[in-house]
Amino acid sequence: MDPLIRLISLDDSELLQRLLEVQHAAYRVEAELIGFDGIPGLHDTAATLRDCGETFKGWFSEDGELAGAIAWKTDGGIVDIHRLVVNPAYFRQGIGEALARDLLAANEGRAFLVATGSANLPAKRLYRKLGFTEMRERQAAPGLQITEFERLSDDR
Repeated sequence: MDPLIRLISLDDSELLQRLLEVQHAAYRVEAELIGFDGIPGLHDTAATLRDCGETFKGWFSEDGELAGAIAWKTDGGIVDIHRLVVNPAYFRQGIGEALARDLLAANEGRAFLVATGSANLPAKRLYRKLGFTEMRERQAAPGLQITEFERLSDDR
């Protein structure tokens, strides 16, 4: 069985718990990178994740393990990526890029927004590679600078 990207149902309590574990592990690494442990996703619970209103897709390994996930909301034709998380055990295997490319392909012709901690250089490199352009940097909370990106066309 090849790795598979598929929708994640947040009504599946076992899958929700697996997603929460991957998310927490990924955001712990990001918190260290950016020097800020107040990342909202780091403190999500099963209930807050289930009620976030985002759509999730996951990357599942050959043995069915959830290795990464992407989540977004769509408003007025704009796709706003809210999360892109990869289990640290699967870092540098192209999973984040595969998830993002899948979402881009499924929403061809739409504009995209995403934000990441300004000190999260791997995420910033990925978004640039995927054709996103930095719009601005801003202070999201005391001690947290984020960089906002946009992608206006599917030219990559």
